[in-house]
Amino acid sequence: MELTKKQKIIFNIVSAISIIIICFAISPKTMQNDTYYTVKIGEHILENGINMLDPFSWHEGLPYTFPHWMYDVTMNLIYKIGNWSGIYISTCIFACILGLVMYFTNVKISKNNLTSLIFTLISIYLLKDFIAARAQLITFILFALEVFCLEKFVEKPKKIYATALILISLLIANLHCAVWPFFFCLFMPYIVEYLFVAYYDSDIAIRIFSLIKRIKIKMSCRGQACLGDSKKMIQQEKDTLKQTLAKIKEKRDKERQDPYKIVIQKNKNIKYLIIVLVLCVLMGFLTPIKDTPFTYLVKTMQGNTTQNINEHLPIVFWENQPMLCVYAILIALLMFTKTKIKLRDLFMLGGLMLLTIISKRQSSMLLVIGLLIFNKYVSEFLQNTNLKRTINNISKTIASFIGGILVICIIGLIGFNLYKDKKDDQYISKSTYPVEACNFILQNIDLKKARFFNEYNYGSYMLYRNIPVFIDSRADLYAPEFSNDKDIFSDFLNISNMGTNYEDKFDEYGITHVILYQDAKLNYVLEVNDKYNQIYSDSYFVIYERN
Repeated sequence: MELTKKQKIIFNIVSAISIIIICFAISPKTMQNDTYYTVKIGEHILENGINMLDPFSWHEGLPYTFPHWMYDVTMNLIYKIGNWSGIYISTCIFACILGLVMYFTNVKISKNNLTSLIFTLISIYLLKDFIAARAQLITFILFALEVFCLEKFVEKPKKIYATALILISLLIANLHCAVWPFFFCLFMPYIVEYLFVAYYDSDIAIRIFSLIKRIKIKMSCRGQACLGDSKKMIQQEKDTLKQTLAKIKEKRDKERQDPYKIVIQKNKNIKYLIIVLVLCVLMGFLTPIKDTPFTYLVKTMQGNTTQNINEHLPIVFWENQPMLCVYAILIALLMFTKTKIKLRDLFMLGGLMLLTIISKRQSSMLLVIGLLIFNKYVSEFLQNTNLKRTINNISKTIASFIGGILVICIIGLIGFNLYKDKKDDQYISKSTYPVEACNFILQNIDLKKARFFNEYNYGSYMLYRNIPVFIDSRADLYAPEFSNDKDIFSDFLNISNMGTNYEDKFDEYGITHVILYQDAKLNYVLEVNDKYNQIYSDSYFVIYERN
C-alpha cells in the first residue's frame, strides 16, 4: 500500500528539512575568485550601465561582453545589503532552492519519494565543489526546472509549461549566457527521438527501393505489346510493397509493446515542442549585451582558455571515485537488469556522460539532470522487485512522527560533521587573496602610474579593491577571440611558466610592479634580479617594484 496524502505531506516536510540541512552544511563561507569581480561588475553596471568595455584592467580598450550581467547586478545589491555575510546567506538559500527543486522534480518524474530523497541528497553532496556564489548555481536551478517542464510538456503540451520554458531561456540568456546554448541541448533528445521515429516509421528506404524498381520496369517497356505486362508487373510490385510494409508494421508494433531494452515511442507533442524551441531562441535577442548569447560559447571554444583552466579539462576517473561510481551503477543498471530505457533518455544520458568525459565542469550537469533520469529508472527497477514492499514500509516509517524526527536527527549529525570543518572559515582567505598586500598598494603606490603584473587566481580580488589588473579569472576577456586579437592570456601563461623572456614582455606591456605568490616560479627569479626591488612581503605574497 502506497503512502496516503497525509503521509506524503509529512514525508515531503522531512525531506525538505533534511535537504536544507545538507545544502546549508556544504555551502562554502570562503568566497571564490569569480565572486569578487561579480560584485564589482554589478556595481559598475548600476553606476554606468553596460557599454561593452572593460573598466577594470589597465589594458586600454578591451571589449567586454558582460556575459552574466543580471547575476552581477543581483549579487551587488545583495552585497550592499549584507556585505559578504549577505553573499554567503544568498549562496545557502540558492543551494537550498536547488536541492528542493531537484527533490520535487524527482518526485514528479519518478513517483517515488524515498528514492527521490536519496538521489537528491547524493546529488547535492557530489555537487559541493560547484556550490558557490557564481552564476552557475542559479542556472542549475533553471536547468532542473527545464527538465521538469520538458517532461510535463511532452506528456501534455500545456501553455504553462511552454511559457515557463520561454521564461527560463530568457533568464539564462541574461543571467549566464555562456551556458545558454546548453538550454537547447536539453531539447535535442526529444526532437532527435521524434525524427528518428518518424524516419523509422516511414520505411522510406523500402519505399524508395520499390519506386526505383517500378521505374526500371516502366523504362524497360518497348512498344505497345509490353505495355500491359509492365502495368501488371508494376501492380504486383505495389502489392508486394503493401504486404512487406504490413509485415514490418506488425513486427514493429510487437517490438514496441515488449521492447528488449530501448523503448521507442511516437509522441506527437514533440512537434509543438519544436515551436517552443524556436520561441526560446528568440529570447537571446532580449538582452542588453547584443548578440553575446549567440556568439559567446563559440568564441570561447575557439580559444585556448578552456585548455588551461582546470575545471574545463577532461575528467580523470581514478581521481574522481564518486563520478566513477555513478557511471558504474548506471551502466550496470542498463546492462544487467531488465530495465528498459526510453530512446530520448538514452540520448540524454549518453550526451551528458560524453560532456562529463570532455570537461570536469560538465559533471555538474550530469549530477543535476542525469540523476533525475537515473532515479526514474532505479525507482522503476525497485518497484518491479521484491523490494517494493520494503520501500513502502521505509517510506511510511519516515512519514511517521518518530521516524521523521529520527531521520532529521541523523541528517543533522551528518550536516554538522560537514559544517564543523568550515565554521571558522573567513569570507576572504588571506592565503589565497592578497588582502594585506592590497592594503599596502592602496596606501603606498600611485595607481594612476602603476601597471601591475599579477596572477590569474587573485586578479579578481585586486579589481574588487579598485586596483587595475593585468589579468583576472574572466579568462575570455583576455583571449584574442574577445580582446581585438590581443593574446594576453597566453602571455600570462608564458610569463608565469617561464616559457618566454619575461623582461621583453614586461617592456612590451610597460609593467612597473609585480605581485606574486611566494611560491610562484617567477618569484624565485625576481628575488635575485637586481632590476627588481622587493617593497612588500608577507607569508603568502610578495610585491616588486621594477626599476
